[in-house]
Amino acid sequence: MGRPERRPGRLASLESRTIVVIISGPIERACIPQLCERGDALVRMLDARHVVCDVGALVRPDEVTIEALARLQLTVGRVGCRLHVRHACEELRDLLALSGLSDVIPLFVESDLDLQRKVEHLEEPRGVQEEADPGDPAA
Repeated sequence: MGRPERRPGRLASLESRTIVVIISGPIERACIPQLCERGDALVRMLDARHVVCDVGALVRPDEVTIEALARLQLTVGRVGCRLHVRHACEELRDLLALSGLSDVIPLFVESDLDLQRKVEHLEEPRGVQEEADPGDPAA
């Protein structure tokens, strides 16, 4: 019996424009290409604009974690998507800063995405046109 396949992260769709990647354990360097391929395929399929890496369950981030996040950022960035890291422990935040990637791989701020959702919610639905009021001087 062979060793079970290790998956570097679990991908889930939060909504049509945001994808959440849950990284719950140590990442093996050999699994990074698979993570990037799966992320790229899902981003393209859903036409996503944001990828949020939830690393809250990650206990001991290391240089492989940083490499995985950097390569995933490059992968999704090629199709116009932005990567954010959510629930990063202090050690991971320090590693991102020390590697010079804290500006390239920003920490997720809940209010940023909530604000975007509110703006999208206020936009007029497609296919709905406003009728002009004949008594309105702007008409």
